[in-house]
Amino acid sequence: MDTHHPDATVTPPAIEPDAKDWTWVLTSRCPECGFAASDVDPGGIAGTVRDLVPRWVAALHREDARERPAPAVWSALEYGAHVRDVHRLFDERVRLMVEQDDPLFADWDQDATALAERYDLQDPVVVAEELVTAADATAARFDAVTDEQWERPGRRSNGSRFTVRTLGQYFLHDVVHHLHDVRA
Repeated sequence: MDTHHPDATVTPPAIEPDAKDWTWVLTSRCPECGFAASDVDPGGIAGTVRDLVPRWVAALHREDARERPAPAVWSALEYGAHVRDVHRLFDERVRLMVEQDDPLFADWDQDATALAERYDLQDPVVVAEELVTAADATAARFDAVTDEQWERPGRRSNGSRFTVRTLGQYFLHDVVHHLHDVRA
């Protein structure tokens, strides 16, 4: 974290916590970004993850990467840090699903993480490098999934149930949707 940033003592304006259950994207096209999870071939998840990385890197290298488009809307930097962490989280969840029978995933509060980790103060270039590394690891994890593992189950603490396939489709929506958010 860049603790020498001039605004290190200033907490960013609060973002309205996202309390929506986005699992509906598994059965319906997202009206905001146009993503249709049901169109995703699970064997193509890893390649798509790799294909999206340059767009994230470009967004994080923009001059305005730290600037919020509105006080309560994340900047490209904050979205990039979030997507980096999403890659890390889903890499771990897929690992659990492949190695364990019907694992229960630990809770993750994305909004609390953004504040605790001060996404707004992180270095965009470092976040871009970390996102590349995290995306590479997650893509490799999906590449390693065998045909018989795509239907292995796992669940969130709120009761949402996934298979490795649907978790991958759900994950991909997050990455694509946030590219839409940052106009990249």
